[in-house]
Amino acid sequence: MASIVFDLDGTLIDSAPDLQKIANELLQADGHAPISLIETCSFIGNGASVFVEKMCAARGVPKSSEAHYIEAFLNAYQSAFGLTVLYPGVLTALERLKAQGHKLGICTNKPIGPCRAVLEHLKLTNYFDTIIGGDSLPVKKPDPAPLFAAFDALEGGVSIYVGDSEVDAETAARAKAPFLLFTEGYRKTSVDQIPHTAAFSDFGELENLVARF
Repeated sequence: MASIVFDLDGTLIDSAPDLQKIANELLQADGHAPISLIETCSFIGNGASVFVEKMCAARGVPKSSEAHYIEAFLNAYQSAFGLTVLYPGVLTALERLKAQGHKLGICTNKPIGPCRAVLEHLKLTNYFDTIIGGDSLPVKKPDPAPLFAAFDALEGGVSIYVGDSEVDAETAARAKAPFLLFTEGYRKTSVDQIPHTAAFSDFGELENLVARF
């Protein structure tokens, strides 16, 4: 049995279209040019506030307006899941891992409110024994504290982290945990530049990777 903790955005779910939609509604309301989906993906990873800061910087929004944009973004974020989808094979992989007795958790920099809302919308909540959001603790990833909190809550077997990004890789390294890299998410560099124990592009591979431990 293992304790398997997952990142959320870019790992289990593709939420970039919803984040792009929120961002562009805010930007265009003030006469700024919209951001592309590629830009959106590049801003994801360090939490909502950092996303908004990068969005504002990319479109020349004055620093004095950032607090307003962050507040408006977070308000819209609570129900932003209409365009969000699971990556192929995620549901089957979670069902199989759960059936084998593994304990599953979430450790994400997404705020806990939107995190729980999207998990409920996608009917995923019951698969996870613990959920740690970006505001559940005073610190966020890549600080390892949120990942340690998730592992501690699961209390079982070898601890494994599954994520898609450089932030996730650093978090796992600082927690000294095996890291399984999902290559089809929001990473910003090549796979060989991201430290990982193993990499996979298809969730059908995950069960066998976990079995190695």
